[in-house]
Amino acid sequence: MSEQSELRFGGVVDHVAIQSEDLARDVREYERLGFRVETLYHDWAMLRDARGFGVALLGPGSKHPPHMGLRVETRAALEEAARREHRPVKEHRDRTVSFYTKGVGGQIVEVIYYPPDYEQEKSHVQSSMSNVQSPPPGV
Repeated sequence: MSEQSELRFGGVVDHVAIQSEDLARDVREYERLGFRVETLYHDWAMLRDARGFGVALLGPGSKHPPHMGLRVETRAALEEAARREHRPVKEHRDRTVSFYTKGVGGQIVEVIYYPPDYEQEKSHVQSSMSNVQSPPPGV
């Protein structure tokens, strides 16, 4: 077994993204666990705990895959990591910039950068909970 010495990419764990069959219900439950809503759309939500760790809820129809998110501190670090991984960088509707790649055991990893203006832009939730509807029972 050969050892790889070159770092693929660095970063700190920022969030995990998990499937949610009922986004409204799951957002409420995470709020009951002390998480606060950072971003909310009809198909996706990001909640953070008191220390800033995120749980992304991927509702029905979400285009995001389940994954672990690693945050980098600069756009240059993101671009360099994407170049090494041969992956395209994409700007998302919440203004974050990232790419997805395969991690350990084939699990998906998102390497993400939060631009300096992200803090001001996220100060308002993108949608209200009244717009996030649970599906009717049995659906």
